[in-house]
Amino acid sequence: MVWTLNCWHRPAAMESLSLRSSFSLLPVRDPRRHPFRRSIQNASPPSLFMVMRQSKKKRGSKVYTSEKVEFEREPSLDGVGAAVDDVDDKGSATTSSSLTSTSSVEESLWEWGVLVSPFFFWGTAMVAMKEVLPKAGPFFVSSFRLIPAGFLLIAFAASRGRKPPSGLNAWLSITLFALVDASCFQGFLAEGLQRTSAGLGSVIIDSQPLTVAILAALLFGESIGLIGGAGLILGVVGLLLLEVPAVAIDGNNFSLWGSGEWWMLLAAQSMATGTVMVRWVSKYSDPVMATGWHMVIGGLPLAIMSILNHDPIFTSGLSELSVTDISALLYTSICGSAISYGVFYYNATKGSLTKLSSLTFLTPMFASIFGYIFLHETFSPLQLGGAFITLIAIYMINNQNSLE
Repeated sequence: MVWTLNCWHRPAAMESLSLRSSFSLLPVRDPRRHPFRRSIQNASPPSLFMVMRQSKKKRGSKVYTSEKVEFEREPSLDGVGAAVDDVDDKGSATTSSSLTSTSSVEESLWEWGVLVSPFFFWGTAMVAMKEVLPKAGPFFVSSFRLIPAGFLLIAFAASRGRKPPSGLNAWLSITLFALVDASCFQGFLAEGLQRTSAGLGSVIIDSQPLTVAILAALLFGESIGLIGGAGLILGVVGLLLLEVPAVAIDGNNFSLWGSGEWWMLLAAQSMATGTVMVRWVSKYSDPVMATGWHMVIGGLPLAIMSILNHDPIFTSGLSELSVTDISALLYTSICGSAISYGVFYYNATKGSLTKLSSLTFLTPMFASIFGYIFLHETFSPLQLGGAFITLIAIYMINNQNSLE
C-alpha cells in the first residue's frame, strides 16, 4: 500500500528523513480533504515510513523537489488503530447509553413522585392536624388550613395568567361550592379527627368515590356498570365494618354524634358533593381560581366559629404552641392544601386523570403508616378488614372501565 505526496520545496529545506511513528491515535481523516487516506477495510495505518527525495532541476533560479512517501506496516502493530477506534466507538456508545438510561430513570422517578405527592401530603396532613387539634382547636385548624392556602393558590393561578372569577353566576357557584366542599368538609373532618384515628378517618373520607358514582349516575346519567355496582356493594360492607365497632353505646343511650367515624362519613359526603359541583362551577370560572377562592371563602365561617367557640388558640395564646405545633399548622396549610391542590391540578392538565383516580388509596395508606409511627395508632381486626374491603371497592369504582 503506497501513498504519494507531491511537495514542492526550496532545496535548503529538504533533508533526508527516516522517521518511525505509531499512528494508532491519529483521528480518521476524510480522504477527499487530506492526502493521507486510511482505508476503511484496513483501518490500522502503517507505523514505519520513509521519505525518499528526488530532485529535479529546471531552468531558472529555483530547484523543485518531488517527494514520494511510502508506508510500511509493522506486523506487530497491525490492527492497533482499528482496535483503538473500535474501543473508542464502543466506549462512546456505552457511555451515551448509560447516560440516557440514567436520565430516563431519573425522569420516571420524578414523574412518579410528582404524581404521588398530593396523596402523600393529604395523608400526612391528617396526622399533622390530629397532633395540633387539642392545642389550637378544631375550627381554628380548619380555617388556618384553608385561608392561607387559598391565597397561595390564587397567587399561583394569577402568575400563570388565569382569569379571576367575574359575574354573579361565578361568585354564587364558588360561594355554594365553598360552603359544601370547604366549610362543611373541613369542619366535619376536624370534629372527626378528635374522636378517631387519622388512618381510619382517611379511609372513610376516601370512600367518597362511592358517593360520587351514585350522584353522577343520578344527576348526569353516567353508567355505573357491573364492576361499579359490585364495588358499591363492597364499599357499603366495608364502611359498615369500619363504623360498627366505633359507635358509642352507653347503656341504652345511643350516641351517633359521639362517633368520630360518623363525622368522617359526613365529611366524605361533603367532599363527594363538592366533587360533583366542580363541573357546574367550572362553567363560570377557571377551576384553579375557583378552588383558591372557595378555600378562602369557606375558611371564613370556620374562623368565625373558632372565635365564638373560644378555641384554645384564643384562650391560651400562641405561647402554648411549640415549634412542632406551628410547623404542623404550616405543613397542613402549605403542603396539605396549597401545594397538594396545585400539583393535583398540574397532574390533571398532563392527562393523568386515570392514574390520579387509581391512586386514591394511597392517602389512607400514608395516613395509617405515619399515624402508626408518630401517634401509635392501630386498627382493630374488624376495622382492618373493613379498611381492606373499602379500598378494594374504591379501586373497582375508579377502574371499572379497564376491569370490564
